[in-house]
Amino acid sequence: MISRPRAGTSASNGYRPDWKYISVLLVAAGLGILIAANTHLLYVAFQSQPDCVPHTKIAGQGEGAPLPAARSAC
Repeated sequence: MISRPRAGTSASNGYRPDWKYISVLLVAAGLGILIAANTHLLYVAFQSQPDCVPHTKIAGQGEGAPLPAARSAC
């Protein structure tokens, strides 16, 4: 007599992946990548502060005139 595979198993090798576990791992990996990327972005933003640059103290008159800095850090 030939035995049939049990319900919920594959006929070829009997292995069935646990999709809930795989889904949790994928979400955790995605969150880890997101946190790492944002941490790197903040690190680069704070490490690359520009030096003082000369700027106009009064806004120019007319089109294309330079604007003053919002707040002087010098």
